[in-house]
Amino acid sequence: MQGNTFSDERGTLFFNNDFDLTAIKRCYQIEHPNTKIVRAWQGHKQEKKWFSVLSGSFLIALVQPDNWEKPSQNLGVQKFVLKADDNQVLFISGGFANGMIALENNSKVMLYSNFTAEESANDNFRFDKNNWFDWESSLK
Repeated sequence: MQGNTFSDERGTLFFNNDFDLTAIKRCYQIEHPNTKIVRAWQGHKQEKKWFSVLSGSFLIALVQPDNWEKPSQNLGVQKFVLKADDNQVLFISGGFANGMIALENNSKVMLYSNFTAEESANDNFRFDKNNWFDWESSLK
């Protein structure tokens, strides 16, 4: 979802009126102090998430596991670059695993979820960060 801005003598307003918050039950912020931290792979069969970068930029990658207990090693990866200056929201539906790496030091991203922390813990799948994607080469 693409947001917009409005500027006048009082400053700049960043907004995304197309982002419907009705389903949101919680939100949290993640900060990566450098571009070496890889946060991957975490997936949910049902939980939905929305990502909005507050400062800096992130590469966010998605895979759709074919088997949640032992997924194939040949899954296709979808990649998205989100920048704070672009004011976008990335929606990730249930059925996907995601990972991310900051493209700039001190980048911050806000995540919104339609699940409580307890509901999320019961729908949480973790996979090795080295599966499916070469994070180090993504920075070159």
